[in-house]
Amino acid sequence: MKKSILGLVILLSITMAAKSQVKIGFEVSFKEPQAHYAEVEMNMSGIATKNYIDVKMPVWTPGSYLVREFAKSVEGFGATAGGKAVKVEKVTKNTWRVYNAKANAVKINYRVYAFEISVRTAFIDASHAFLSSANIFMYPAGMIKTPSTVKIIPFTGWDKVSTGLEPVAGQKFTYYASDFDILFDSPIEVGNQDVFEFTASGVKHEVAMFGGGNYDKEKLKVDMAKVVENATAIYGENPNKHYTFIVHNFTQGGGGLEHLNSTVLGASRNGYSTERGYKGFLSLVAHEYHHLWNVKRLRPIALGPFDYDAENYTTNLWIAEGFTSYYENKLMLRSGFTTPEGFVTSYLGAIGTVMNTPGAKINSAAASSFDAWINGAYRPNENSKNTFISYYTKGQVVGILMDLEIANATKGAKSLDDVMKAMYLQCKTLKRGYTDAEFKSMIEKISGISFTDFYAKYVTGTADVEFAKYFGYAGINVVNENVNASTPLFGATPARTTPGAGKVIVGTVTRGSGAWNGGVNVNDEIVSIDDAPAEMMLERMPQIANKKVGDVVKVVVVRDGQRQTLNVTLTANDAVRLKATMDENATPAQLAVRKKWMGIN
Repeated sequence: MKKSILGLVILLSITMAAKSQVKIGFEVSFKEPQAHYAEVEMNMSGIATKNYIDVKMPVWTPGSYLVREFAKSVEGFGATAGGKAVKVEKVTKNTWRVYNAKANAVKINYRVYAFEISVRTAFIDASHAFLSSANIFMYPAGMIKTPSTVKIIPFTGWDKVSTGLEPVAGQKFTYYASDFDILFDSPIEVGNQDVFEFTASGVKHEVAMFGGGNYDKEKLKVDMAKVVENATAIYGENPNKHYTFIVHNFTQGGGGLEHLNSTVLGASRNGYSTERGYKGFLSLVAHEYHHLWNVKRLRPIALGPFDYDAENYTTNLWIAEGFTSYYENKLMLRSGFTTPEGFVTSYLGAIGTVMNTPGAKINSAAASSFDAWINGAYRPNENSKNTFISYYTKGQVVGILMDLEIANATKGAKSLDDVMKAMYLQCKTLKRGYTDAEFKSMIEKISGISFTDFYAKYVTGTADVEFAKYFGYAGINVVNENVNASTPLFGATPARTTPGAGKVIVGTVTRGSGAWNGGVNVNDEIVSIDDAPAEMMLERMPQIANKKVGDVVKVVVVRDGQRQTLNVTLTANDAVRLKATMDENATPAQLAVRKKWMGIN
């Protein structure tokens, strides 16, 4: 037995040594940036173990839960060994087999077409190149943990590279990734971006601004630092040595994507000068920076190590994304960018969205998370609001309720902050993600109460939000101003109009509404209602507003070129409209909950 163990150790040592001798280097250049192409050269050595090697392109990028089939943008794939062309064969949708005849080194060349503007996809034109790494770089099958280097050769006139990757000393625009998970988690901006820096929580932060804009660099340095410091305070430490913000400023921009020590943000170049635009940008900064902990390190066990060939399923995106949406508002409050009243109002908006979305009554937070790959956020259709609720929004609402429940149970001694910090440290210690049971267990440990019923209602269930109860813990009175609904609802909303033709085309039909029950279909052209011509905003039409709940209206539609008459019984518009007031007579116990929940004095 000892001999067997010794033999196994020797075999493992040899295998590890062989892997350590494998060297992988990329070189990215831009011969035709105006045509949106990157030229990629991939050099591998130390691979002479069999007659071929498979190289693969990821089908998705972490943080964006949709299979995007990045291999579709690859062309001109070829390989050489010893200076001679070798046979290549595509064996799956995202796998190329290179027959290297046991050659020790092989060079692979391919081009990538990049022309989709978003924070998650590569984009190249004459002004710059944004390399979303999972869209650009391939990896040898079975060698995800192999290190690599990336050398960027900027196009003529470009002079800057911004990335979270570690620079290689003495080699300009050359970077090191300890494995492919790190490489795929490190976007690269190449061009003439405006770069400025600030230090917060002991970490140097670089901000790379592409596209110009009316931003004030000195103001951003101060305000972004506040967000960083308040986020770090929750977890007690900032795990990075440096951090990079890549900001793409367009006429209209938005969205963000988190990475281990960087993020990509979309912004409107002229939006920084308005209070709404500026605070909206800071809120996006807060959201993506909080991901530095939540999802990148404090993560569901299914989200790492990743399978880049297929979907990676988890029921916990309501934590990973929903709680991050929740914390962006907490960080805005603690950084001084909103008031306690504005803080509460923002959360009432999220609760209202959930309660007014029919899909929330059939799609739980856990189910929404699991089905992210096929439903809702990335693949919405005309019926999505009736069947799906975003794990961002529903998760945010779960975070609100859970936080208040913990603060109330501990008489203002603990909050969700304590759970998040404890789970971050657990993941760090165990070097893996958490399970559903572990997260729930930590909540119960810190709060001292069972969360089984809470989970049944709000995580795996679809119960209506008990907003008055939970806000009441903090001495905040919340009421539904539309509790006795008497306004009639038609229930169909327009998708588009034909310019100059006065046509109203139905875009969505709300589940349970008069239009739904009466047979109005998406894509119907509404000609008239009670013989009055249809107008742009159906809910504001006099022939609806002047009716009562229960009245029947005659609706003439054109469907597939044929005119039909439908009788629609108007239902009540029971959408919740929440309003909050701070209770002037709040008890000391309620004030303690409020203070702990908000995290301000």
